[in-house]
Amino acid sequence: MYPCTSHLRLATLSLSLAFAVTAPAIHPVRLLAQAPAAAVPRAAPQRGTVKSIDGSTLTLTTDTGQQLVVNVAAAARVQRLAPGSTDLKTAEAAQISDVAVGDRILVTGTAGDSPTTFNAARVILMKSSDIAQRREAEQTDWQKRGAGGIITAIDPAAGAITVTSGPRKLGIATDAKTIYRRYADGSVKFEDAKPGTLAQLNTGDQILARGAKSDDGTSIHAEEIVSGSFKNLSGTIVSIDAAKNTVSLKDLVSKRTVVVQLTPNSALHRLPPEAAARLAARAHAAGAASGTAPAASGTPPAASGTPPTAPASRPTDDAPAGDRPAGGGHGGGGDLSQVVARLPAVPLSDLHAGDAVMIVAEQSASDASNLTAVTLLAGVEPLLAAAPGGSSALTLSPWNVGGGSPEGGGSQ
Repeated sequence: MYPCTSHLRLATLSLSLAFAVTAPAIHPVRLLAQAPAAAVPRAAPQRGTVKSIDGSTLTLTTDTGQQLVVNVAAAARVQRLAPGSTDLKTAEAAQISDVAVGDRILVTGTAGDSPTTFNAARVILMKSSDIAQRREAEQTDWQKRGAGGIITAIDPAAGAITVTSGPRKLGIATDAKTIYRRYADGSVKFEDAKPGTLAQLNTGDQILARGAKSDDGTSIHAEEIVSGSFKNLSGTIVSIDAAKNTVSLKDLVSKRTVVVQLTPNSALHRLPPEAAARLAARAHAAGAASGTAPAASGTPPAASGTPPTAPASRPTDDAPAGDRPAGGGHGGGGDLSQVVARLPAVPLSDLHAGDAVMIVAEQSASDASNLTAVTLLAGVEPLLAAAPGGSSALTLSPWNVGGGSPEGGGSQ
């Protein structure tokens, strides 16, 4: 399944194929007058995305990044399987001519004459158009029935999780059927997420759940959960090392300088001034309602100016369904994620020392100080002004599974 892919950029995500393919048994043939010929050993199945096609020869970019030339035998069996299905009994007969560039395939057969060739006796096909339709449907459902935030409490015995999203609290109920996915250590790509368990969750983790919400929106019975150990940072850029792709930030909460690694999968955006002012007004109003907003004349901790004092206005509803789940309906975090989802990417050269930024970063399980940026948002001076000490009612979502919703749990 997919929870949610902009930078839950679900980026852009390749859909993994989880097929249980059993190779047919090979029976030795007994000959009366001569010894049997040695059977050609079967190779491990290969899966990936079709890069090019030349007749019955396919060039495949495997999930490990290898370029593999696949020679499809004339007698090879080609089957088309719907995304999400793991039962080959539901597969439909297809032909090699049905395969197109961009489709996902799994091939079984024997190794070729070189490490980069493969002789396919069977091809399992997932059409890219089918994958796109499933992603769209999953993304829509995640936005409709998804919610999340930062874990503040866990009751393992009851399977209950409490999260906060800005000033709001959300109760998440789980059961034996709940599917868990966990971001892999050192990766911000959702396709690298692994099947997880409730026991892996910790307070401070960020979580996104999909399921049936209560009428008042304060609880959800989770069918699927995706989680990760992320850290939200807010502050000013101290320095940028373009050669190492790192940003040094003076964090408002810890008052320390932290170094954040940027990768090709990190999303860098800049918030337009009008959007920043509108969101800051909402954050200020939400903080006032909870008794945490700064005075209207307060000085931002990371930039000059004062928080907006105009009446809070709702962000426009023209934000697209988004490439990531809204993660909480109309709460501040959800609105910010929707705004960020439609922003164009900016290069590292667009950032400068002294810029105020918000960052959501993945933490290494082995070293909490090892931070890899999922999303970096500049142009946030008004937001920080509305949140003294970095305790903003607005937080960035880590769900940057580009190209669709995050591929969550279950078999694919």
